[in-house]
Amino acid sequence: MLNIPTQAFPAPGSQQRVAPSGQSGRNKVALKPGHSLMDWIRFSKSGKDLTGLRGRLIEVTKEELQKHNTRDDCWTCIRGMVYNVTPYMDYHPGGEEELMKAAGMDGTNLFDQVHRWVNYESMLKECLVGRMATITTKAAMPPPSATGLAPPQPLAPPPDKDSRPRYDWFQTDVTVHLVVYAKRKIPSSGCTIVDLKGGVLRVEVLLGKMSYMIHLSLADEVEGNLEANTAFSVGKIQVSIRKQAKGKWTSLGQPLESHNTFLRKKDRALYYRDCVLVSKTEVNHNSHVFRLQLPRGTVMHVPVGKHVYLKALIKDTEVVRPYTPVDQSLAAASHNSSQESDLYLMIKVYPDGVFTPHLSSLHIGDCVSVSGPEGTFSLRPLRDVTHLYLLAAGTGFTPMARLIQQALQDTDTMRKTKLLCFNRREEDILWRCELDDLAANTDRFQVEYVLSDPCDSWSGRTGRVEESMLEEFLTRPEGSKCYVCVCGPTAFTEITIGLLKQQGFSEEELHAFQG
Repeated sequence: MLNIPTQAFPAPGSQQRVAPSGQSGRNKVALKPGHSLMDWIRFSKSGKDLTGLRGRLIEVTKEELQKHNTRDDCWTCIRGMVYNVTPYMDYHPGGEEELMKAAGMDGTNLFDQVHRWVNYESMLKECLVGRMATITTKAAMPPPSATGLAPPQPLAPPPDKDSRPRYDWFQTDVTVHLVVYAKRKIPSSGCTIVDLKGGVLRVEVLLGKMSYMIHLSLADEVEGNLEANTAFSVGKIQVSIRKQAKGKWTSLGQPLESHNTFLRKKDRALYYRDCVLVSKTEVNHNSHVFRLQLPRGTVMHVPVGKHVYLKALIKDTEVVRPYTPVDQSLAAASHNSSQESDLYLMIKVYPDGVFTPHLSSLHIGDCVSVSGPEGTFSLRPLRDVTHLYLLAAGTGFTPMARLIQQALQDTDTMRKTKLLCFNRREEDILWRCELDDLAANTDRFQVEYVLSDPCDSWSGRTGRVEESMLEEFLTRPEGSKCYVCVCGPTAFTEITIGLLKQQGFSEEELHAFQG
């Protein structure tokens, strides 16, 4: 999920702007025929020289990188590795304009802003030119001081000990307990993910934009099951594990990579665990709810509004896609789902796609790699909100499902939650019966549907998102505090956000989910 960008993205004229507003389909980008992701995978495996170096790897200087900055000769650097992305230009979903932003320069920051989750090393391995040259400079000797003593060196500021979490542990003869003290109230967007596998314990505590990690090889053998309890109001997390053999441990275990580190979440590498597909339930003619069971020894709750990444190896290339979990049904309360050990993902299968046909082909019992929760959405802006408006196109409905449940649980301030669903045809509407039942039985919830290609018998709204439609739907009662969430294809989201700003909604009153 992405916050509303401060500048236009994609760039004006980018292929990502081609799709018409309100379209709920997949074509966010108008690629040339034969230039899908699967076509790129085939092309990159064809044995053709994609670097122009006939298989050689070279060391690239900054000056050499800068020379390759045109549409027909485009190199870029990501995390110290240089790639010739010229052959990929016509296959890039964001269009060549986005790639050209990093032509002849280091594109790491731009890449991380847009899609740091993409496995570019796998996607572009046949385009690898080489490594950036490391430049070492000899430090100049400072002039001697009048006293003959070296001038004092400035000291680096010490870490903020007041904000950094810490951990401790205690034990009985049969259990061992790890306790993390976050030193602050854990926000609604925070959570704890625990993975225990083969005697290795990995605990990640998400605190807003920060991530605290414990990573240990435990001192002795333990059972696979564990308990994790979080006291959000005081910022305390306790993980309890049963020992296989009674007795006292002299230590909790040996530290592993990234143990006891406190980093920005964006700087922490994604961690995947293998989940088992336990069921696949039809939602409509092309969408299903995939139920994935977390592995034994894993405790993970995805906060409202966050998403996870699914990863699969397709034709020797790692492909990754983001999906927002839903609950088992709209009737399932969100607070109960926090005790659920399974993930429910509502996914539309595109016959001409790469990833969703792979998911659809999986059998019950097959595994899928799933990351921890990601995304910038927080429930904090919804404090004191009286009217929540949700605008969703197609599968952009998925982050709205749990938001609806969350809003209906807030009986103190939330007076009205309204959902406006955009789809192409009536049969494309997701969970329509559940939405209609909820609206019929709850005065505080209202849903309306908009179809761009309706049948003759359709009596509801028609067309695409436009100004008069939003003016009618988004009322601002006197004394109210409103908030609007938008999710759908890129063109839909951009146009909708623009219309909302024209109607006076500020960036603090808006959130755009990644479509």
